[in-house]
Amino acid sequence: MIAADSHNSEAGPQWAGITGVIATVSVFAIAQGLSYPLLSFILQRQGVSPAMIGLSAAMTPVGFILSSPLIPGLARRFGAGRTALTCAALSAVVLALIGWTQNVYLWFPLRFLIGVVTNPLYVLSEIWVIALAPPARRGRIMGLYSTIISAGFATGPLCLLAVGTEGWPPFLVGICAFVLCGICLASVLPRLPRVDEAGHQVSVMGFMPLAWLLLSAVVVAAGFEQAALALLPVYGTHYGIAEARMSALLSVMIAGNIAMQVPLGLLAERLTARLVRFICVLLTLFGCALLPVLIETPLVWPCVFVWGAVSYGIYTMSIIELGERFTGSALVAGNAAFSLMWGVGGILVPPLAGGVMDVLGAGGLPATLGAICAVLALATIIRRRVL
Repeated sequence: MIAADSHNSEAGPQWAGITGVIATVSVFAIAQGLSYPLLSFILQRQGVSPAMIGLSAAMTPVGFILSSPLIPGLARRFGAGRTALTCAALSAVVLALIGWTQNVYLWFPLRFLIGVVTNPLYVLSEIWVIALAPPARRGRIMGLYSTIISAGFATGPLCLLAVGTEGWPPFLVGICAFVLCGICLASVLPRLPRVDEAGHQVSVMGFMPLAWLLLSAVVVAAGFEQAALALLPVYGTHYGIAEARMSALLSVMIAGNIAMQVPLGLLAERLTARLVRFICVLLTLFGCALLPVLIETPLVWPCVFVWGAVSYGIYTMSIIELGERFTGSALVAGNAAFSLMWGVGGILVPPLAGGVMDVLGAGGLPATLGAICAVLALATIIRRRVL
């Protein structure tokens, strides 16, 4: 289970811990938000096909998948704080190696390693925030958590507008962000909860039958986000849209997360996280249908704003429901299972969408994303009828 130190029982240290963790992960998200479009732009300039770009992007989720079952044990053996700090340092090193090699084939193992070393930062931060959040305010706090992480992701593509996509400058921004992430985390470690031996009671694989629909929602949210980050720049080139405009469009999409996750969290407190998640799935599906119609018009900007908000809202609602339904070792295993399924979505959907784009052209991206949303909506309806 999760056990907080005695001084964390007071409201002040709880809020200080929440603030510190969110600040840490937001800085980390800058590096992640920068790396996906940056590497896609570089590969595209090298003449790499959309399918290969999607496969390259999928290496990071492979790292998520293989490392997720190990995280609870690593946190217990070495301490959650020490594990996260080590991962922040290793992330900076691996990103430097990616910038140094500039080779599509060498990037496959390096992007895999990025997934392995960044994954514990995600998992442990969510455990810390859920453990510290008062149950009555969990919706808004997890919404705020998602909002500030999204702000970090949005800053990443915006950095490309400032430093460009060539040479060392964009890589140095990401490396510095990982270093700052470690500094922020070290400053709040005494206020954070710890993971103790009760984590052995529920394994990651044993958790999956307990919440299969939640985990399916995570697959869809992950696949949507990572396919959009990796392939939306490629999608834009089919319409002759410049790299700078596509970077800005990605930032607007992520800005939808920034504006809407707290309102969605508040709505989940009034309704239920499950109902709000279903609404988000339907609106995401609608956005997939609208994208090809609006991509060359000014209306594409509000479209992708809402599209980004509700697509990531699927994950926000899922993590809120996870905190409502599970505690202790099940919560630890659930967070790790979420990360594993995030990796599954990331490894399946980007190469699938890239392959469909090779066959159908630009329309393959919204068609693929719309199809996975339709399957999740149908599964939600069927589950409700069964129950």
